Amino acid sequence: MNEPYDEVVQDFYTSDLKKPTLKEANVCPRTGKSIRSSGVSFSCPRAFLCLSLLCLTGSLLGHPQCLDYGPPFRPPVHLEFCSAYENFGCCDQERDNSIAAKYWDIMDYIDPQGRKQCGTYIKDILCQECSPYAAHLYDAENPRTPLRNLPGLCFDYCSEFHFNCRSAIGLLTSDKHIQECCETNKTRFCNLLHLHDEDYCFPNVLKNTALNRNLGSVVEDRKGCLQLCLTEVANGLRNPVLMVHANDHTHRMFVAEQVGVIWVYLPDGSRLEEPFLDIKSIVLATPWIGDERGFLGMAFHPEYKYNGKFYIYYSYMDKNRVEKIRISELKVLASDVNKADPLSERNLLELEEPAANHNGGQLLFGMDGYMYLFTGDGGKAGDPFGKFGNAQNKSALLGKVLRIDVDGKSPDGKPYRIPPDNPFVSDPKARPEVYAYGVRNMWRCAVDRGDPVTKKGRGRIFCGDVGQNRFEEIDVVVKGGNYGWRAKEGFECYDTKLCHNSSLDDILPIFAYGRKVGKSVTGGYVYRGCESPNLNGLYIFGDFMNGRLMALQEEEKTNKWKKQDICIGSTKACAFPRMISSYSKFIISFAEDEAGELYFMSTSYPSAYAPHGSLYKFIDPARRAPPGKCKYKPVPVKTKSKRIPFVPRAKTVLELLNEPSTAKPLKKSSTPTAAIPTVSSKQAKKTSSTKIKASTVKPASSGKKRQKIKAVAKHHRPKQKEKVSHISRTTPAPPLPKMKSSHLTRNKKLLPKKAALAKEKLKKKKKIKK
Repeated sequence: MNEPYDEVVQDFYTSDLKKPTLKEANVCPRTGKSIRSSGVSFSCPRAFLCLSLLCLTGSLLGHPQCLDYGPPFRPPVHLEFCSAYENFGCCDQERDNSIAAKYWDIMDYIDPQGRKQCGTYIKDILCQECSPYAAHLYDAENPRTPLRNLPGLCFDYCSEFHFNCRSAIGLLTSDKHIQECCETNKTRFCNLLHLHDEDYCFPNVLKNTALNRNLGSVVEDRKGCLQLCLTEVANGLRNPVLMVHANDHTHRMFVAEQVGVIWVYLPDGSRLEEPFLDIKSIVLATPWIGDERGFLGMAFHPEYKYNGKFYIYYSYMDKNRVEKIRISELKVLASDVNKADPLSERNLLELEEPAANHNGGQLLFGMDGYMYLFTGDGGKAGDPFGKFGNAQNKSALLGKVLRIDVDGKSPDGKPYRIPPDNPFVSDPKARPEVYAYGVRNMWRCAVDRGDPVTKKGRGRIFCGDVGQNRFEEIDVVVKGGNYGWRAKEGFECYDTKLCHNSSLDDILPIFAYGRKVGKSVTGGYVYRGCESPNLNGLYIFGDFMNGRLMALQEEEKTNKWKKQDICIGSTKACAFPRMISSYSKFIISFAEDEAGELYFMSTSYPSAYAPHGSLYKFIDPARRAPPGKCKYKPVPVKTKSKRIPFVPRAKTVLELLNEPSTAKPLKKSSTPTAAIPTVSSKQAKKTSSTKIKASTVKPASSGKKRQKIKAVAKHHRPKQKEKVSHISRTTPAPPLPKMKSSHLTRNKKLLPKKAALAKEKLKKKKKIKK
């Protein structure tokens, strides 16, 4: 006759969802009565627990995870009790001391013989909370499922424990059903504590070399692709081109859209309803796919906290309809720290743009306190301006890295000063603002904060320079450096005559890649944050065209950089709360917050007016910082504008794993490319109503590479088959087509309605025939 196994298990889960403290439940009152089991004496009534996996829903994924649903960490100090996990696990000193207290409380109820016979078993079982696989051992990988009171034990170990110390189970848990379930039934007890995947049960999990070989390191798949995860931070943005912080300890994030609007995001994730700055009436931006013009750069003054100054870089058209780049200074309103004063604008520099592409756009302050400006070469293709092009002409400001002192004026009336150590201040044939030259169109640059401990690398400036039609490159900017364009592209010659010039003396990129890898680089950051210590020193960047994420690691001995792809969304690696499995394809920019955590912005439809942009944060699922290490208290700011709570749109990995079985299973990320979200039917009607053709305002040279996409639109009937793969920063491109995605599952819900209508029609026809 079968025993009521399932009913007992169900009762165990429902009666033990909240784990009682040791003093509440696990320590039995001293009754003076002794229970003899296998020669061991316990001063406690019998109370036991059986647990099972049978009522769990969803998949169990054996990846390192703690009971608080976060990745394991390296304890900052020595663990005295659960010392087996002092190098890597889920316990800090406080938790270790708590477990030790539980252990000694239990020992108070065991006689000397029992302590000798069962002490090691009890310690090992209690310390599984510190295991890097604690979530798997306690069935806690999915927050929706109940938590075990006892970890999953391998059958042989469980049998030994039950044989020698079965009466001790009542001291480890408070569930009374065990009296009827498993007190004398070793097999039943151990079957209930059994894990389906025996590699993860204790103590097998300690012996599994595959699980423990690279434990705590960034996870790599078989192809060497780094497995990272993302959380969605913001969405509904119109081509988000940048995110910066004010370095004022408020931990606000300022996100700028290409149209010329800057939004304020607060530390709690909410956005202020009113923008920080709205100059879209001045900014030259169009809805055409890939148009590079618009609001492109922003940087806060190093002393913003005290002077309220910040700087912007944008495209505009003057009264004579000449397209220009303007760099200007503004101030925050004295009456509202979350609003800029548009009337305070002070023009610092204006540059005429001979073409619509290659506008540069980066502004940043170096560790020296000076502002660096990164301009494009003027556009078109091959830098055709003058004998050697703008980039090699030090008397032109296009195709350069400029450095100025914004805290003063020059004797000649310029609204800024020239730093006295600029490399070409004494060269009469060069503009004194030039800091480095020979750049094509550096799209996104960043200052390295330096190693948090050693400060190594501090102050380096990394840039992604978009190539013509063969190579994309990553450069480290140095004073007076010539980065080769147009003589060279990447490591190879572009203009043969210039390339063989002995006076070129160019600086080679630290890394370059060809068309098989990507077509338009987006420069990133060196990670120096706190939350993901494994990522420290990695330069993370991407490709605008194919959505590829990549990382460079510097080899200390050779100073060479090794490239690895980054894969996002593995269902095994990213099965944590809030983590998502895909992102919008077109990577526009990277960013870091005030704490040094790393983000990137991308869109599924690269138009300045399309609200399909999102902001994502990188997370290392393999290791986090110890609890409490990365906590900070933002300086509170008064908000006059309404706060709009963040509403995520992307489904998390856990949500996808818990979808009904009728849905298609989520595939593991095996390639470093992004998932491309489907454009909804309404969006498709709007976006496909434009015909893309070469810009009539600033024509680009046909067949040659450009930085972003330049296009102008005419209204027409949409074409059916236009490929996304042709969209780039280099050539005019069609709008995104309708693609298969998760939206198809929504459409399928309409089918039953259609079927019902069809049945009604058949019934009517039959009645008519009758």
